Amino acid sequence: MSTSYDVKLLHKREVAQDTVEFTLEKPKGFEYRAGQYGDLVLPPSTGLDDSNNKHGFSFLSAPYEETLRMTTRMRKTSKYKQAAAKMPEGGMVKLLALWGDFTLQKNEKIPAVFLIGGIGITPVRSIIAQATHDQTSHKITLIYSNRTPAQAAYTDELEHFAQINKNFTFVPVYSETEGFVTAATIRSHVPDIHTSRYYLAGPENMVKAMREVLLEVGVDEDNIKTEEFEGY
Repeated sequence: MSTSYDVKLLHKREVAQDTVEFTLEKPKGFEYRAGQYGDLVLPPSTGLDDSNNKHGFSFLSAPYEETLRMTTRMRKTSKYKQAAAKMPEGGMVKLLALWGDFTLQKNEKIPAVFLIGGIGITPVRSIIAQATHDQTSHKITLIYSNRTPAQAAYTDELEHFAQINKNFTFVPVYSETEGFVTAATIRSHVPDIHTSRYYLAGPENMVKAMREVLLEVGVDEDNIKTEEFEGY
């Protein structure tokens, strides 16, 4: 069951190539777990209707932060995203929440490994920010793959978290071709392959390819959690 909130769009900015971040007012008393998401409904003034005015976004922001942030890859073929890009700062939108269980396991003794592609970084930035803020003892490794550095959002923030959180390791990977997180990448950067919990997020094809790589190196399927981003 979702709850509806009327929230103000505070500002928007480009954070990587064709990637825009929206900062929203946080409703009073609004609580969520890092990694969850909500639906953003654009107003009739955008020209959209009930058939195309809603889209789900993971919260990039962490629960301890004062605003809600959501980020998306822009596509010219998406009427929703084109309308969202034109939304004026200060305008009102509707937030329907709360959804999702792509959240960090509570057992801090199990290492967590995130294999993330492109815009899939949004829930993970929230999770890592919250774990760093809470000073949990989770050992976290993030392997973040993009075709080019220009397409990689939030690398500065992630590098900062790695500097201040001794339990967090950040591994950026760049390649011009799809399927570039390989078995060798996993073996090089994951010391506890068989005891770790794995989290995969990104476009559907990328998530599928990364799952196959994990199975190739002998990971138990029960230790894999996925979040597929549709419409990207």
